[in-house]
Amino acid sequence: MPEPVETSTPDGLDYGWVMQMTFVLTIVVGAPIVAILSLPADLPTWGDRVEFAIRVGAVVWLVTSLLVFAYAKRTTDTSGS
Repeated sequence: MPEPVETSTPDGLDYGWVMQMTFVLTIVVGAPIVAILSLPADLPTWGDRVEFAIRVGAVVWLVTSLLVFAYAKRTTDTSGS
């Protein structure tokens, strides 16, 4: 029987939850944002389209990750009660 895995919660945050929520919200929120912002853009080639999606998606991912982390940090009870 394998040994139980030890858990660690530095800062009291569940970083797995933060990463999962960032991934899901980036897709759910980011796809429509990229699609809407691409409408007025001139994207004649697939390379231009990919570059545009990566640039906009990176900004969406960064903002989403910071917001999810801030939410988790604010709602986590670090007092131990």
